[in-house]
Amino acid sequence: MGISVIMKFISKNEKDTFNFAKKFAGQLQGGEVLCLIGDLGAGKTAFTKGLAAGLGIKNTITSPTFVLMKNYKVTSSSPLRKGRLGGVNIKHLAHIDAYRLSGGEHLFGIGAEDYFNHPECVTVIEWADRVKDIWPEKVIKIEFKIGKGDKREIKII
Repeated sequence: MGISVIMKFISKNEKDTFNFAKKFAGQLQGGEVLCLIGDLGAGKTAFTKGLAAGLGIKNTITSPTFVLMKNYKVTSSSPLRKGRLGGVNIKHLAHIDAYRLSGGEHLFGIGAEDYFNHPECVTVIEWADRVKDIWPEKVIKIEFKIGKGDKREIKII
């Protein structure tokens, strides 16, 4: 049985990736674990920034490469919290960067698993292929491929 692609998007630039993720955030209900996979510069962080914006997070989003995980609060003024979009239960975004890791044991040490599939949280794991050993049973896998110039192919599986 082959891998089923739920959605495929061709981004022309970083702003396209941001806007796609911002719109995608409106489909989230809470409890999702998004496993982002792709080469350096493929658009994982741009996607995460757009997702955060779509959740109504005003903080500046940067990859937590050295701290491994950052948490962001979804404010009560977020469109999601006001019920205009998908998940009114979403209260947190857990942003994990596994770039420096070769397995998931370090993430257990910082309590990352507490956020996996939590109904009030969306968890994003950049470089998720490096910590596949700790993926929960149910994840949304998002693959990023670099194309010509600034083009990127984003596949949600």
